[in-house]
Amino acid sequence: MEKMLDAKGLTCPKPVILTKKEMDQSKPGDVILVEVDNEMAVANLRKLANSQEAEYASKKLGDKQYQVRITVTKKGSRESEMLQEMENCTIGGVKKTVVVISSDKMGEGEAELGNILMKGFVYALTQLETLPTTILLYNKGAYLSCEGSPVLADLQTLCEAGVEIFTCGTCLNYYGLEEKLKVGSVANMYMIVETQAKADLIIKP
Repeated sequence: MEKMLDAKGLTCPKPVILTKKEMDQSKPGDVILVEVDNEMAVANLRKLANSQEAEYASKKLGDKQYQVRITVTKKGSRESEMLQEMENCTIGGVKKTVVVISSDKMGEGEAELGNILMKGFVYALTQLETLPTTILLYNKGAYLSCEGSPVLADLQTLCEAGVEIFTCGTCLNYYGLEEKLKVGSVANMYMIVETQAKADLIIKP
């Protein structure tokens, strides 16, 4: 079965949420065609397809016109939820710890002090006996994963150690940093919310 979704004009994360709901109601072999009007939505839908082990393809139809084709390969939402529950089980008491950073400074007050504190905070993360599972960067926190960041080396160390680092794509676009991302991957708001919802512990400086 082939289904059409019109997600043009919808802001992040609405195209992803709309498509995910349709995928949950679909059967293996069903095709979902999603029309969007920006490349960020195309990239976010690709990430969704990959996370659901679905087949993905996209094409540009015209100026600000894109069509994403997702072929569902897994069964409905209940099986997906059961598999996710199994994946989310902690092993050996190890918890999913998510660090959420929404600024390039730590705390309120003098900007210079805030920069110093943030640099110390990120370095301290590299020294933890048990590293965090994921680091989420959004709003001005997006600057930390980009070219010229004073904590870039420490974030790269964490990334190489297996820590997932995600930076908000909307924030990168807003601050003109799309081409300056140097560590980790781009995330959409659905992923940011979902990651925090599944966390056992959230740390926010």
